[in-house]
Formats: sequence, structure tokens, C-alpha cells
Amino acid sequence: MSSDGFHSREPGLAVEVRFIDTFAVVVCLPLAAWIMRQSLNGNYLLLLTLALLFFTLFSQVGKLYGSWRLQPLWIELVRVGLVWCAVLGALLGTAFLFKDSAVYSRLLVGVWACVVPSVMTIVRWNVRRRIRKDSSRGINVRVLAFVGAGPAAQRLAERLNLTAWMGLRVAGVYDDRHISRLSLGEMSLIGDTEMLLRDARAGKLDYVYITLPMHAEKRIVELVNALADTTVSVYVVPHAFIFDLMHASWVQVGGQPVISIYETPFFGIDGSLKRLEDLVLGSLILVLISPLLLGVAIAIKLSSRGPVLFRQKRYGLDGQIVEVWKFRSMSVSEDGEHVQQAQKGDRRVTALGRFLRRTSLDELPQFINVLQGRMSIVGPRPHAVAHNEQYRRLIHGYMLRHKVRPGITGWAQINGWRGETDTLEKMSKRIEFDLHYMRTWSLLLDLRIIFLTLFKGFVGKNAY
Repeated sequence: MSSDGFHSREPGLAVEVRFIDTFAVVVCLPLAAWIMRQSLNGNYLLLLTLALLFFTLFSQVGKLYGSWRLQPLWIELVRVGLVWCAVLGALLGTAFLFKDSAVYSRLLVGVWACVVPSVMTIVRWNVRRRIRKDSSRGINVRVLAFVGAGPAAQRLAERLNLTAWMGLRVAGVYDDRHISRLSLGEMSLIGDTEMLLRDARAGKLDYVYITLPMHAEKRIVELVNALADTTVSVYVVPHAFIFDLMHASWVQVGGQPVISIYETPFFGIDGSLKRLEDLVLGSLILVLISPLLLGVAIAIKLSSRGPVLFRQKRYGLDGQIVEVWKFRSMSVSEDGEHVQQAQKGDRRVTALGRFLRRTSLDELPQFINVLQGRMSIVGPRPHAVAHNEQYRRLIHGYMLRHKVRPGITGWAQINGWRGETDTLEKMSKRIEFDLHYMRTWSLLLDLRIIFLTLFKGFVGKNAY
């Protein structure tokens, strides 16, 4: 690297990962055959040749060997899984087309199909571990700097400093303004933009993030053009107010790129996947919990007077009023302009209701709401209409959570933000987690939340 003593061997690591991937595709099959004491013929040689060709093609299309420093491990592993599934699908399609799938051992091919991505996963985990270890010694470190001190630069720097696996060192910030006018946070001022260009040309920087305000468009263009004469990777970061907005992304409108600010993450095929997830998992879960639903219903009927179900109006998708079902856990059924949240020691809660609320069993009828299309399994928890009207005036961006269906469980709930929100700070924190979920949604994130709900989401000290 440069005179600061940092050195990089990332190209060597990329070559190493690519070589091991190729080696795994080719070698794991004969190795599995040797362990299973099965003989290989020419058909398996053809299978490996096609697998290698398909893997080379799909890994290129899937950008499997791009820089791993700017993305977490789980995203890279998702790409590995998608690429390998595409390879297996292409092989299966080829075998079906030529009607020769019967010549292969299903057990042997199945073991090979599972071992190869496992090897790729271990290799990538090991690479991240080595980068983390090397970065602590100043080896294989990439240097990153910001242009323009401000909230966006501070926030990115804080996040990068918490991710040692990326092997990135934040050198500081360049800015033409006097230091007395700057908001640096924990970053240091390196110099002005002239020094930035000198350092970039000298090879002292690997990444430059331009975090200037939007009104400095002319200056941004000048910097981008000037940095074209260097080898640094350049990124333009939207100004702080866009940085905070829900699900901001680039989209095409009539061939013109625009920034989408307020939009649902479940648009097009993502919306279809989300609904399919709800229908499949919701139906399966309802079948599994039906005896429990019946048992709870009988217990409520025998233990206190009143209906089994409590129906309450909530805001649903796009702010439309929907009816959400719960097992009745109180001696009253409040659903008006003024709804008091359940508090610790609340006398309205029945003896059985206290247990149901503590274990979240009172929420189980909402799986029926999921099949009805009123709710989703995972999403922001629905609040009473009265609470929505109260907090929408107090918390910026509060109503954005209604651009998706409300959920039985959510990112906020598994992170401890469930139960009574007796302060504005608690509700603000819940909304922060809800909007984070909407910005980063993926099918894998939903499955992760559902899995963690089994351990974190049902029982909580804040559920009264």
C-alpha cells in the first residue's frame, strides 16, 4: 500500500476463493464416491464438466467474486446459495432434456450437491476471520476516507468501525471548510480536497465516500471527474435527510433514474413472495396450533364471562382500518377513541389473561387474520387506532410503517421493544426498528425473525 505501512493482498484472496470453489465443484464428487465406495464412469465426467461450465457462467452473472468488504457474510452466502441452486437447476434441466438422469446415483449426487456449498461457506467464513485477524496487525487493510463532514459521514464511520470483518480503516474526512464549522464526531480532519486528490493519486486511499450536501452538486461533479484520474473506488452518499428515509432506492421511470423515497418494499415479485410466505407458513402453523387454539378458547370460556375473541380496529396496509383478532385477556373490551395500554399489575387483566399475554398466546388467532390478508406473519406490530392518531403527530415517519401489512411478530419485538410503550422514547425506538425492517427486508430476514421469535418473541418481561 502506501507509506502508512498498510498492505493489501485482497487480489490474492479473491484468486484463492475462486480456486477453492472450482476445486470443490470438481473434487467433492469423486471424493464422496470414494468414501461411499461407488465407482464413477464417463457420465460423471460429463456431469462435472457441465457443472464447472454452469458454475463459471452463473458465478459471473451473480457477481460471486466482487469485493466482500462492503457486504456482510450472510449476503455473500445467499449469493453462493442462489448460484449453486442455478447450477443444480441447469444440470437437472439438461438431464431431463436428454433423459439420462437415471444413470446417476441420486444419493451420491445429493451428497455432492450438499457438500460443495458447505465447503464454499467454510471458505468464506475463514476469509472473513483472516481479514479480521490481519486487520488488527495492519495487514490486508483498505483505507477509506470521506469528503464532507456531516451526519451521513459520521453515521457511516460509526457503522464501519463496528465491522472489523470488512478490513476497512476509516482514515478521516476531507473538507474545505474551517474546522470550527465542521461536525466531525469521532473522526479526524485530514485536510482539504486538494490534499484528497494528492493522497488519492499517491495511492494512500482505496475508497472515497463523498458525503457533501445535495446543493453542492457542482462540487460533487468536479470531485468525481478529478478522482477519475486515480485508482480509488468512489461512492456518492445521499445527504442525511435521504439517508434517513424509508427504503430509498434508485428506480427507472420512463428510462430516467429517480430516487424512490417513500415506497413499500413489497412491490412486484417481492410482494408476491411475501404473500406466498404468509399463505404457506400461516396454513402450516394454523394446522399445528389448532389443538392449542381450541384448548385456550375453552379455558377462556370457563374462566371468565365474555367473548372468547377480542376484536379491535387497527391500521392495516396503506392505513386502512382492519379488524385484528386476539384471545380475550381482559375483563373489558376497549376499542374507542381512548385506549389505555396494559400496565404492570393492570386489574383489567384476568388471571388466565395474564398468562396468555405473558406467553403471547393471546396473539395466536391472528394467524387467521394472516390468511384473510389483513396481517402478515412478520411486520410492524399493529397499534390501536387511538395510539396511531396520538403518535403520528409526535414521531417523524410513524405512518410509514403502514406501507406494509402489520405483523404478528417483527424486528422490534425480537430486539426487546414489545409490550407497554409508556414513554415517547420507547415508541420511537420501536418505530426505528420497524422502519429498519422495511428498509432491509428479505425472505431470509423474515425466516430469521420467525426462528428467533421462538426464543425471544413469545415470552418477555414487558408483556403485561
